[in-house]
Amino acid sequence: MDEFDRRDIPDESELSELSDFFRIFGDQTRLRILYALAKNELCVCDLAKLLGASQSAVSHQLQVLRSHRLVKYRREGKTVFYSLDDGHIFSILDIGTKHLEEV
Repeated sequence: MDEFDRRDIPDESELSELSDFFRIFGDQTRLRILYALAKNELCVCDLAKLLGASQSAVSHQLQVLRSHRLVKYRREGKTVFYSLDDGHIFSILDIGTKHLEEV
């Protein structure tokens, strides 16, 4: 067994940030939004239709995802389009899915 080294464990601040980050993935609506945005850039109205949810509920979850830098947006006239912030987000979803398939 390799020698235990405390430097291999992130400090409390880093662990707190990581814990907050993974907590975001604990909501099914947010996960559904992330999966939908993995394939397409979508506006709130299209996401709401796709998910069978209200635009208000989808907007709220998008704000949470934006505040944690999981999604980004761009404005085109009066319409706001959302997409994943970067490729790492889909990788996290994909790795989680693959892990569950192994069980």
